[in-house]
Amino acid sequence: MKRQRSQIRDHSAEAALFVRRAIVCFVGIIALVGILLTNLYHIQVVEHQDYQTRSNDNRIKVVPVAPNRGLIYDRNGKLLAENRPVYHLEITPEQVDDMPATLARLQSLLSLSDSDIDNFQKERRRSRRFNAVPLKTQLTDKEVAIFSAHQHQFSGVEIKAYLKRHYPYGDALTHVLGYVAKINDRDIAKLRQKDVLNNYRATRDIGKLGIEKYYEPVLHGKAGYQEVEVNSRGRIIRTLKYVPPVPGKDLILNLDIDLQLYIRGILGDRRGAVVVLDPKTSGVLAMVSTPSYDPNLFVHGISSTQYSALLNDKDRPLVNRATLGIYPPASTVKPFIAVAALEEGVITTKTTRNDPGYWRIPNSNTRPFRDWRPWGHGRVNIVQSIEESVDTFFYQIAYDMGIDKLSSWMEKFGFGQYTGIDIQEESSANMPNREWKMSRHRQPWYKGDTIPVGIGQGYWTATPMQMVKALTVVLNRGEVRAPKLLMLSRDEQGMHKPTPEPYPPIKGVSDKYWDVALEGMRLVNHGRKGTARRSFRTAKYVSGGKSGTAQVFGLGEDEEYNADEIAEHLRDHALFMGFAPFEHPKVAVSMVLENAGGGSSNGAPIARRIFDHILIEKDAAENKEAKQ
Repeated sequence: MKRQRSQIRDHSAEAALFVRRAIVCFVGIIALVGILLTNLYHIQVVEHQDYQTRSNDNRIKVVPVAPNRGLIYDRNGKLLAENRPVYHLEITPEQVDDMPATLARLQSLLSLSDSDIDNFQKERRRSRRFNAVPLKTQLTDKEVAIFSAHQHQFSGVEIKAYLKRHYPYGDALTHVLGYVAKINDRDIAKLRQKDVLNNYRATRDIGKLGIEKYYEPVLHGKAGYQEVEVNSRGRIIRTLKYVPPVPGKDLILNLDIDLQLYIRGILGDRRGAVVVLDPKTSGVLAMVSTPSYDPNLFVHGISSTQYSALLNDKDRPLVNRATLGIYPPASTVKPFIAVAALEEGVITTKTTRNDPGYWRIPNSNTRPFRDWRPWGHGRVNIVQSIEESVDTFFYQIAYDMGIDKLSSWMEKFGFGQYTGIDIQEESSANMPNREWKMSRHRQPWYKGDTIPVGIGQGYWTATPMQMVKALTVVLNRGEVRAPKLLMLSRDEQGMHKPTPEPYPPIKGVSDKYWDVALEGMRLVNHGRKGTARRSFRTAKYVSGGKSGTAQVFGLGEDEEYNADEIAEHLRDHALFMGFAPFEHPKVAVSMVLENAGGGSSNGAPIARRIFDHILIEKDAAENKEAKQ
């Protein structure tokens, strides 16, 4: 068998193949290095600024700083809402070697509750180890003193102070000032909608009611910030820049806290509301609603048990009766109706009518509308009908005017509309008309519906704030002004007076018609037959007023009202409005006392005490102080 001969290797060919492969690899390496260098150039040179910015964003953080909330004062400079320091006990976990032992020692030292420990552990799990976590909030002075004496024994544990809102007058001003409380999801949504959320990044509380809510943008101020350098774990290394916050403006109210407390003391446990205005400016001197509640409960977080108790209280302390309480205005509206009837020519200053104690719709056999005095008042004119509060005289006026003219005129005085008071908690109540009844009851308006409207009953409702606003329209002879709580705001630049919102005046009414209404109100307090004459008999000044008694439920045709035989919550409301002194009024007041009975016997004495306090007692005290 023949052997196969071995093939001789071609070294030149292999060498050429190697060279070609080496060149391809070399070119590939050069190309890849070129790409790498190009990318490095692009990153290091072309996009240098962009990556430097990203690096700084990771290294530098902007921390917002909350501004101090503006303070609130009364017209005499007395502090009504302040910022008080509260003390929290906080622990920085990474600085504590033995957490269980530390908590046990603190628990025995400060009587920590199980709830305090549980809340701390929950918050600790959500926080970074180098961030302080609150263990106990709102420490008492005694607890602060106890811990301070033992602080050297607790590494990583310290007391920190924060500013919290405090209302020194408690429930006396709740319905005026409102309160601040923790920002919730709804607040965040509203702030985002207004595009001001960034200004609240460091803020914990926000105004919820009253002045605190209405003037929130003014009181809050402008947040500051600090730029800090942080490491990869987020720990602050140093502060690079600090821009201080701008504190909120201080507010000075028209309110007189001494008068507010005086009226609050008079009302006591009664359910009701009293509003006092300066008729020249419509500044609110006092606005009392009882019962009330302590706003400080909400600042620190009210418990569900406490809130349920307020919510379910049959006396409704959460309701501001001065602006949200709606009541039939009753006979207090008679001076306003008199002006309207005179201007419309329905009556004249010489018109007289006989009052037999009842009135019936002409040419009908309907049930008669009765006067409050069963035997009537005899023959009276318009001034006497205001003085003696003659219902039948105003039944006839209402019938002759009709609901269209009557409602149109009363709207000019502000009934059925918001008063413009600078708090958001307000009702427009109801000035009835044809359209309202059709939309509400799906029924047309009947003549019989108009008659009780003539004495402030029927479908007509009003708030005490609306009543006193209407009174100032008469005192100012047609000029309409909104009641205002705010007098001035104050910041580093000085005092700032708010610009009043213009309201269209009631034009064209003769002065003698305003005089008729005012004279009738003077006789209510000082006339021989005035309904409030007993309360003002010994007064050292001349005043004007009008009482009213609002029915809570309707009586049958043969039924008589007897307060002793019906449930307390079904008794009449007592209403009164008045002003003093008569020639140059300094004060105008309106009030409603729920289920208190007659306005002349229950409301007028309170008005007398308020007038005496302002015109005699307070003036005497101020004169004595001035002499000293």
